[in-house]
Amino acid sequence: MADITVLVGTTKGAFLLTSQDSRANWALSGPHCEGWTINHVSGDPETGLLAAGGGNDWSGAGVFVSRDGGATWDLTKLTKGQMDEWAANDPGFAAMIGWEDKPIPFEGLKAVWSVKFAHGALYAGTNPAQLLVSRDGGAQFEMVEGISQHPTRDTWNPGAAGMVLHTIVPDPDVQEKMWIGISAAGVFATEDGGATWERRNRLSNAEACQDHHHPAAPSNGEIGHCVHNMVRAGGSDLLYQQNHHGVWRSRDGGRHWDDITEGLPSTFGFPVAVHPHDPDTLWTLPLNGDSAGRYPPDAAAAVWRSRDGGDTWQDCRAGLPQQCYFTVLRQAMATDQREQAGIYFGTNSGSVFASFDEGDNWNEIARHLPTVLSVEVLDRAH
Repeated sequence: MADITVLVGTTKGAFLLTSQDSRANWALSGPHCEGWTINHVSGDPETGLLAAGGGNDWSGAGVFVSRDGGATWDLTKLTKGQMDEWAANDPGFAAMIGWEDKPIPFEGLKAVWSVKFAHGALYAGTNPAQLLVSRDGGAQFEMVEGISQHPTRDTWNPGAAGMVLHTIVPDPDVQEKMWIGISAAGVFATEDGGATWERRNRLSNAEACQDHHHPAAPSNGEIGHCVHNMVRAGGSDLLYQQNHHGVWRSRDGGRHWDDITEGLPSTFGFPVAVHPHDPDTLWTLPLNGDSAGRYPPDAAAAVWRSRDGGDTWQDCRAGLPQQCYFTVLRQAMATDQREQAGIYFGTNSGSVFASFDEGDNWNEIARHLPTVLSVEVLDRAH
């Protein structure tokens, strides 16, 4: 069995990059999951289960689960797609694709955008933004009503990709605590197992912003609600997020946020990742701007690293292309659990890059994949 697996979601299925020799060599398998658009793949280090969420207008929304390391996958369809409508009215087409008329539990969900194992449950975030939970390994899901019936829900606005619940951050030690990110509604947190959720987007200098222009908060003292990605650091309530308007840090579980963008070449980007053992070390990959092409500034790829919680930044370029126009999407950067952490990111041009010395040097461990939508790491050796 591989001691480390990089889980890659793409527009044409899931791919697995496995290493059995401590990250020296990598084997690629895929595409898995019937060629579906897979927005996110996640693994459970306790059980080895893999989950892949995705879908589109053609297939409907669904979650695939593998119990044998990715050799086989079982699909739980959550909504119907156009293919179901065609199959229901065309027996020949139904026979060709092996379609069966089975009950589908939900309506109106376009796709699954995120999947996460936590405390024996499997969570799924969707577009439009709903949080689903399965207590039986992905066979059946139910909605978390604290999100579906949130009192502010009618004020939420969609981002460019829709109103997507793309980030799920559980507390590994406290089952009742979880944070989620929704574009463009912001950060939400629960401390009662999902019964109630508090919006947590307030700036630490909110009072100073009440009467002054702020790029992320014109008048109300909050971060722009278009959160792109969020991670939790270590065993604390330290959070980092990449927002549409920069990179931000919260030391109190999202109740207040500090702007730590100074020193980065732009305020725009999608992913952020944090060291598994050092809460002050984090990485992000800035892009040149929302409407300027969404590729690395000056078309020269760099992962930017901070060793002091975002107070200062250093660009890490060795091994990365210095003439490129790729995008790295919100869920396409992750770390493993090694003491000298490995960092991995995937591009919309189909490459997966990795650094095994915390960003000093980079290697391309996969290329010519479909558009990479997500990267996660299952590290069962640690």
